[in-house]
Amino acid sequence: PSEPLVASPHAGNAPPGVDPEAFSWFQAVDADHSGYISVKELKQALVNSNWSTFNDETCLLMINMFDKTRSGRIDVYGFSALLRFIQQWKNLFQQYDRDQSGSISFNELQQAFSQMGYNLSPQFSQLLLARYAQRSSNPSIQLDRFIQICMQLQSTTDAFREKDTGLVGNVRLSYEDFLTMVVTRMM
Repeated sequence: PSEPLVASPHAGNAPPGVDPEAFSWFQAVDADHSGYISVKELKQALVNSNWSTFNDETCLLMINMFDKTRSGRIDVYGFSALLRFIQQWKNLFQQYDRDQSGSISFNELQQAFSQMGYNLSPQFSQLLLARYAQRSSNPSIQLDRFIQICMQLQSTTDAFREKDTGLVGNVRLSYEDFLTMVVTRMM
């Protein structure tokens, strides 16, 4: 399993509160030297253990999470926070990747959900594999898709819990309430 980013040899003068290593990565990733990192620049910098670049959806989700100005890009402070965020997910991913293959198989995904407190059926995990895994005889999830799935699960679970005030595990929703939930959490 590779590191998710390639470090630049020059740390330069990192701004206050920014780790010098994060600052050097920021400079390497900021290909156009704009002082900001776009989804495209982030995508070119992040790789999974099989050297595939992170997918657009995951990069967009992460940029949006750390983009305080809603400009579609992040500054050095947002990037520094993003690096910490990715490292936490990477550590979790490696913990669930029991066979150290660099990807998460069906059984590992089921165990991960269970340990995270999600009570999801094998059919649901199979559906996620069919949707997010690369096509192969033994489909598995790379780090980028793992982050994406977990972020979306967390977000939709939070939305569900807002409606499931009695914590009974089911809710009645109008169609528009459902659409509102999806649009505000997923798009």
